[in-house]
Parts: sequence; structure tokens; C-alpha cells
Amino acid sequence: MTAWPKADTVLAGGRIWRGLGLAETSALALWKGRVLAAGGDSDLDGLIGPETRRINLRGRLAVPGFCDAHEHLIPIGLGLVELDFKPPKATTIEQIIAMVKAEAARLGPGKWVIGRGYDHFHLDVKRHPLREELDRAAPNNPVYIRRTCGHMGVANSATLKAANIPEGVNDPPGGAFERKEGRLTGLVQERAQEVVYRAMPKPSRAHLIDALERASTHCLSQGITSVVDAGVGLRAKFQEWFAYQEAKRSGRLRVRSYLSFTGGPDGALADAKEAGLVTGVGDEWMRIGPVKFWADGSAGGRTAAMSEPYRCCGSEKGMLCFEDREMEAMVAEVHEAGYQVAIHAIGDAAIEQAIVAVDKALKKHPKEDARARIEHCGFVTDRQIAEMKRLGIIPAPQPIFIHEFGDLYVDVLGEARSEASYPMRRWHERGLRPAASSDAPVCSDNPLIGLHAVVTRKTDRNRVLGSAETLPLAEALHTYTANGAYSAFAEKERGTLEPGMLADIAVIDHDVFKSEPAALLEAKVDLTIVGGEVRYDRLGEL
Repeated sequence: MTAWPKADTVLAGGRIWRGLGLAETSALALWKGRVLAAGGDSDLDGLIGPETRRINLRGRLAVPGFCDAHEHLIPIGLGLVELDFKPPKATTIEQIIAMVKAEAARLGPGKWVIGRGYDHFHLDVKRHPLREELDRAAPNNPVYIRRTCGHMGVANSATLKAANIPEGVNDPPGGAFERKEGRLTGLVQERAQEVVYRAMPKPSRAHLIDALERASTHCLSQGITSVVDAGVGLRAKFQEWFAYQEAKRSGRLRVRSYLSFTGGPDGALADAKEAGLVTGVGDEWMRIGPVKFWADGSAGGRTAAMSEPYRCCGSEKGMLCFEDREMEAMVAEVHEAGYQVAIHAIGDAAIEQAIVAVDKALKKHPKEDARARIEHCGFVTDRQIAEMKRLGIIPAPQPIFIHEFGDLYVDVLGEARSEASYPMRRWHERGLRPAASSDAPVCSDNPLIGLHAVVTRKTDRNRVLGSAETLPLAEALHTYTANGAYSAFAEKERGTLEPGMLADIAVIDHDVFKSEPAALLEAKVDLTIVGGEVRYDRLGEL
């Protein structure tokens, strides 16, 4: 008779939600970094030996570790030491000016002042800061501060000079320099930002590694055990890959990572291809994922490409970053080279461009189970959902956008389009497997807030947007766990707590299945376990 090994760790005494459709249990045994067995508290007694660690759940809820299927680890980590204007830290223009002034004084003349997170919708004057206001705050420093979406930012005069952007500059394809009365306001949109980024100092590899450690440690505090980094190369091109390698080797990368290299003319893809880094290369800790392209911008910033005009702005419909033929050629090239494809597309016009590009690539080079992704996929039509299903395209939405930006969507796009946005129920019911995420640092990466948005569709001002698109909590959890794993070809490794799966677990401070949805906004993660090891312990109980 075969003797079972003794468990390294046993969790017992609470509710263990192991995955959608799987029986819930009250105990779980872990061995050598994987799930060994599940059952009632007494069912696992035979697996407990003298060296087994026992974790008493005390009625709390354990779930598979959250997968954030679209966030940006290095910008999160860098942002933790750069200026942060997210409300409530900055709700007025004067607060932004004061913060920039103080940072310039701290750094000294000539040093770049960099920040992000302001939302003009939440500012007292309901507009972007102006170049002259940043000049007043820091006349002797280049300043660049990005809107929360990251798709636009404001430069002061010193930055425009450093980036060689004169008053008469032409707008680049897929981007714009805002002007009023013939003068640059400092607002730089979409691909025009590439000109600013080329002038900005690049963080050193040491700083990038520090950022990865800070960001991944922060993720653990949210119960996040795996991420899709949706844009490796955004701040330092291919140097970010070397930082990831060193962070992994030294144990400073603390969450499992699926890396999406940036495509397009200014991306990191060329170096990745030369190094032989194609989708699937790596291991269960760090693996190469898709190549990412940008089709449009953000709805809140009115640069997401729509088929119908924005409500507030005459005939304005946003902008496409690339012409159709350019997008189709880029997608076909990386698809043929063996990469998974990911396309940032928020507006329905951009989503259409993405779908057509994927369809043409698959017709030219058929591939089973390509799992192309549309990142965000916010304002999608029923016909487009049907096409995505036919092509096996995965939506990678951010439910938390409803919470943080929903009221702004109503302002710029109206009630009907806003209520139909990010249709989690339609995707789920039609079998598209939406992989929920945060897009942090654009939004908070707290998955419990995201879950609240899925089950209530409430904005942060308590407006309900599209109640027909809510999902029950179990289905919502599925989008933050199993679907995230599926989007990264990792469904056989993680996303559920079945025997043999990686022992990645988040323990929430109470059983949220028993409480009202509002309790999700105040809930905390008490424990995060990665590969059977406790990596975060909020209460210091172990």
C-alpha cells in the first residue's frame, strides 16, 4: 500500500474556494510547492506530521492567488518613489504645483521631475495642468507629469526644449501636441509622448531591479501571486528584460510574471527577437508572453478610438495610433514569428482594427489556440464579441475602471455607452474567458475593489452603470484567477486549488461570501502564499 507523504503545510478551519465548479472544502494540504489534497478538517489528519505547519484560517476565506492579467510592474515600482498625484493626494491644480515645486527643490536645478496619476476630471478646475503652471513651479527643471491613464502628460518649457519640441512642431502619426491660440499648452498625447520619453533619463538597471522588488512586494500585500506585465520596455527598452533576469536570480522578483514585450517602432521587440525570446520561453516563475501593440488611447482622456463622436466634443472620435495596414503588418509579423499577440484597444473603432488584424494574421498563418488578447476591450459591440469568440480572442479588461472612471465615462460618452462598457457578464456567458486586471499604476491593483466592481458595477460615487453586466462573486473570482492563468497559457499550473496545481493562495480577512458586496471595499488580505511559502503575513501571525 502506497504511503502518502506528510504535508509541508495544512490550512484548515475556514472556507476554501478552490475554483469555479470545484467543491469547496475547509482544509487544504500543501507539499513541495503544490496542492497535495483537499477535504474537511479531519479528512487530512493522516497528512499531518511532526514537521507540518498548521495554519488556522479561523473562519477566513482562502482562494487561489489572484492573477493580475494586465499591470505594469516596473512603472508601479518606480511610481512608488516618484510624484503621485492620484486623488486624494492632489485634487487641485495648486496642490500639483506645490508638489512639483517641492520635488524640484529637493532634487536641485537641472534634475528631471517626473510624476503621474492626476485626473483632470477630479481636479478643481476640470482641466489638465498647463505648461506655464509647471514653469512657475519648477523654472530650472524639466518636468513631465502623466495623466492617470498614462496616455498623455504635461511638459513644462524646459522639457519641451530638452526634447527639441518647438512651437511649430508637427503632430506625429498617432499622437498630438495640444495647442491653444497657436501656442503649445504642454499637453502631449499618445505617440507624441515617444518624443518626450527619448529625452528623459533612463533608470539604471539597479533602479529597475529595486522597482521590481518594490512592486512585487506590494502585489503580495494584495494577494496577487502572478501578473502579466503588459508592456516590458515602456521605461527602459530592453534593459528591463535584464533587470527581470537579475531580479529573478536574486530572489527579488516575488511574484510569477508573464512578460509582454512592447511592439511598434519604439518598442523592445527587436532586441527580444534577436535574443530568441519568444512566447513560452521560461519557466513557471517567469515566462515570455505576447508582443503588445497600442491601437488607441484612453476613454477618459478622449483618445480611445470610437466609431461615434464623444458626447462632449463635437465630432471628436479619439485617435488610432496606427493606420490599419500598419497594424495588420505588425500583427502578422509577430504572429508568424511565434508570438502571442496583445493589442491595446479601448474604443470600438480600435477593437475593430484589432479584430481584423488578428483575423488576417490567422488566415495567413493558421494556428490552433493562438489566444490573441485585446487589452482593455472597453467599448465593444455584440458583433465584435461574436467575432472574438470565433477567433479565440481573450479580452483582458479592468473592471476597476468602472469604479474609478465610470462617472467620467458618462460625462464624455453618455449613459448608454458607459453602461455597456466592459461587459463582464456577456463575455463570461459567451465563453470568452475575460481575464480581469487593474492596469496598475493607472488604477489601484487591489483585486478586492475590482471584485466589488464586477459584482455591483458601482462607481466610486455609487452610481450603478449597467447592472445587467454584474456577475456573482464566484464567477467574478474566476475572472481574477483561472481566467488570468488561461490568458497566459498557464491553466495547467495555476488558477485553481486542485491537487497538483501550484500552491498559490490568498487568505482574505473574512469570508466575503457571507457579507454584503460593500464589505469587499474594506476587506484585507491577511496571508499570501506562493509555491507553498508564506510570502506576506499582514498580522505577523506565522
